[in-house]
Amino acid sequence: MKRVLILILLCFILTIALLVRIWGVNHDLPYIYHGDEPIYLKISQNMFKTGDLNPHFFKYPSLFIYVNSAAYIPYYLLGKLQGIFETRQDILLPISLMTGVAKAPMPSTVLLGRMTSVLFGVGAVWMIFFLGKQLTGKVLVGLLASLMLALSTTNVIESRTVTPNIYVVFFATAALLAIILVYQQGKTWHYLIAGVCIGLTASSKYNGGLIILPLFLAHFFRHGKIELKERNLHHALLLAGLGFFATTPFAILDFKLFIRDFVAEGRHYSRGHAGMEGNTLQWYLGYMWQTAGIIYILATLEVLRGFYSRSKEIIILSVFPIIYFLFINSFVVRNDRTFLPLTPFLFVLAASFIAYLLYRAKNLESTILRKLSVLAIICLVAAGIIQSASQTISDTLQLTSENSRKIASLWISNNLPSGSQIGIGSYAPFVEPTQFSVQAFRRIISNEPEWYIEHGFEYLIFAQRLYGRFYLEPERYSTEVSQYDNFFNQFTLIKRFDDVNNEIRIYKVE
Repeated sequence: MKRVLILILLCFILTIALLVRIWGVNHDLPYIYHGDEPIYLKISQNMFKTGDLNPHFFKYPSLFIYVNSAAYIPYYLLGKLQGIFETRQDILLPISLMTGVAKAPMPSTVLLGRMTSVLFGVGAVWMIFFLGKQLTGKVLVGLLASLMLALSTTNVIESRTVTPNIYVVFFATAALLAIILVYQQGKTWHYLIAGVCIGLTASSKYNGGLIILPLFLAHFFRHGKIELKERNLHHALLLAGLGFFATTPFAILDFKLFIRDFVAEGRHYSRGHAGMEGNTLQWYLGYMWQTAGIIYILATLEVLRGFYSRSKEIIILSVFPIIYFLFINSFVVRNDRTFLPLTPFLFVLAASFIAYLLYRAKNLESTILRKLSVLAIICLVAAGIIQSASQTISDTLQLTSENSRKIASLWISNNLPSGSQIGIGSYAPFVEPTQFSVQAFRRIISNEPEWYIEHGFEYLIFAQRLYGRFYLEPERYSTEVSQYDNFFNQFTLIKRFDDVNNEIRIYKVE
């Protein structure tokens, strides 16, 4: 394939990746209905405004917080030139009432963080091209893998949020590329880059640290024995540690808080999270089938083929997905962002298997059979790409459509008496605290209905995003279902807003 054509195709794929990620990047604004975004926005803004480099938060490492904080430098300077800002304090923090209930006085700050994530998401698509090409020596594998990643709904969704999730994909892909070079060429600089990228992956999310395992395997395959005394390996491990602690330095400087948050997050995943717990393996398999089932089946077949044929490159690539998948299935909590780091490697494996099938098809003796086989493979690839793309389009259309919370916020502002005492739960619509007396509760059912009557509440607002998770599994959450039923039966429903993602119910307390 000619270089010019390769460049054109890669640019086309990168353009697709950018467009599908920008599409919907401003969703919900000025409201912020993502559960975690306001937290990270506040930490990054406070760091920029105060100069305090300690995030005082270690449930996730600090790399993405530093990146987002640094993004405020050009943002602030541009605003100052335009006369918008006089000091850093003029950058306004999000107003957060409860989990998933926030508003941005300056929506541009949210767009800044989301666009930073978009750049890392597109960068991962670019990086995976080189990984696939280097792994197999075939440009087709790199192009197919990058197209799969470009259209992957899991990656597109996380590329539009101010969270660390897409950073893991980018740095893990870069680390694996360097690790493959360690095996194939074994130069010192390959080890050094691999070490740095491993550290940065772990500094994006702790679970990304498992990307160190392929390095040991590549080193072993390169030398044909366990050569633990080899200096290059020591240098790589040293740089992995330096890469982590240079970008999460307060893991040492604020060690007690770091350990407390780290252990707390581990306990959270081990003990459960309502609506995201139980039947872990079944859930992940179902999620894989729904989002890119054909592609993931092809990836699994390539893993099996790689071990059967003893392809060292495929085995090196496969070790992280295998161990990581077993690792995340050991937890009670399961969700799409935890699955996310698997995706780039599964896409490379799927693309490699497609290339293998094409090679076998082209070597068939019968011309008719050869043409039919190639056509069948093309149809299979198209089906896989279409399934992934259609899921991405469907999710984005839902994201960008008028939703119940935005409509409910406007209705509340226009129809409920100003000054009313209103109680809201997690993921409820944003209620203006300047117009109403608002009190937020993680779960409204934490108190009995009579408590709200005694304390003068006039309205209670419930969101299906929270209560619906209990009704999906009434046997597991029988207590919670009974508590919600008690509220719904005792108080008067005055308005309900429905959409696919989140029903909103407004009850009058009387």
